[in-house]
Amino acid sequence: MLYIYNIKRACYFLFFLLVVCFDFSFSQVLAPNRFLFEQADVRFPANDITDILVSGNSIFFGTSKGLSVTDNDGGSFSLYSRNDGMGKGGISAVGVLDGVIWIATAFDSSTSVGNYNVGGGLQYSDDNGATWNWIPQPVDALDDTADGKKPTTVAVQNITYDLAFRGDEIWIASWAGGLRKSSNSGLNWEVVTPDNFPFDVLKYLNHRAFSVISAANGLWVGTSGGINKSTDGGNSWTNYTAQNGSGISGNFVVALGEQQVQGNSIIWAATWQADSQEEYNAVSITENGGLTWKVVLSGEKAHNFAFNGNEAYVATDNGLFKSVDFGDTWAVFPHIKDESGSAIYTNEVYSAGVKGIDLWVGTADGLAKTNDRGITWNVFRAYQPAGVDGEPETYAYPNPFSPSRHNVMFGEGNVRIQYRTNNDTRVTIRIFDFGMNLVKSLVEDKFRQGGIDACEVWNGRGNDGRIVANGVYFYKLEREGEEPAWGKIVVLN
Repeated sequence: MLYIYNIKRACYFLFFLLVVCFDFSFSQVLAPNRFLFEQADVRFPANDITDILVSGNSIFFGTSKGLSVTDNDGGSFSLYSRNDGMGKGGISAVGVLDGVIWIATAFDSSTSVGNYNVGGGLQYSDDNGATWNWIPQPVDALDDTADGKKPTTVAVQNITYDLAFRGDEIWIASWAGGLRKSSNSGLNWEVVTPDNFPFDVLKYLNHRAFSVISAANGLWVGTSGGINKSTDGGNSWTNYTAQNGSGISGNFVVALGEQQVQGNSIIWAATWQADSQEEYNAVSITENGGLTWKVVLSGEKAHNFAFNGNEAYVATDNGLFKSVDFGDTWAVFPHIKDESGSAIYTNEVYSAGVKGIDLWVGTADGLAKTNDRGITWNVFRAYQPAGVDGEPETYAYPNPFSPSRHNVMFGEGNVRIQYRTNNDTRVTIRIFDFGMNLVKSLVEDKFRQGGIDACEVWNGRGNDGRIVANGVYFYKLEREGEEPAWGKIVVLN
């Protein structure tokens, strides 16, 4: 399940009628203001890892630039994107059934009336990614108004955020498209409302779907109007809201997960505050099929779940949390940094996955793996090598850079200055303002091994410790035995 930024940030409601479809203004589907390379390294195509799915020996990573897969625990990765026959946009959902890989995509589109998010359709591959079959984003016919239905007729804001499998059926949760199912591999789709009201996403918040899972104890659907459960394939439903006494914390249900322990099916839900003041962000859990709910991690915005026996992992805006007692107590993983010094510079964790002893963590700033419960890490990042194939000797990203919003860690933003060393060298980097006044001595005479792609990180503060003003800044890269190289950073806070 995924919300590509994404991947499902708070969808606050500004309604715009388009044809007979609906456009709901909410934050960007694809990761906002992330610098993503057109040609990444061999690991994966982008640094916003919004979905991680473990299936057999394979691990799938959804990003805003395509799908990455490893079959050897990170030893190598295969990349799939639009060039391989997939739909336009970033990955908004990933699923695997009987060896068939399913994905959904989404992209941004500019129109005469503003920028909108668009569903890029679904794709599936039954030959391990060698070829892909594309299915247009499911929509309704303009005259499909039987029994009071209000059809969704275009892909604008009709984004598939999640998918699930139940027998020979594939179920998708789409924003303006609602909850739908197909029994013939996506050739035909049927709208299923999780409350048996006529389909109308303008009228019913519960028809705007975010998440769906097929669990051992039923089909579960998260929407903008709460949690819904069906034990008969979607014919009848039980609804849980923050207002009907169920005990969940909020009605924006952006993620669902099932933890199976000793034959028991435990349902976890990321329940965010919707439009009521008595609601709040948290994780809501039921151990008895929805009869009762308990709320944990109050105040946290959760994005995804992963499980390994009694262990539960929750990806949130403030890091990755772990519980071994079904949410009664929690620990949070510390700052991720590997032995080479490469670090994850963000608190935002989008996804997690467990395979054997390996825990994989997807963030807004790259991918990380640990096989010793977080004591040591391997960090994987996509980047464009500097100084090769006509590329500049150095560059900074994200650029423009906001110290309050980009790669925020411990309350501070971070921008990377990328460069390459040809030989063992000593590196000095100084940052100047537009008048060429020294602002920050970032590194002084620092040893760097030769023949590597290196980066230094600036938090947007000057030598006086204050955040610099908005404007254009220049930096000078000095490597022993080589000509100096210059770069530019635009600061927009």
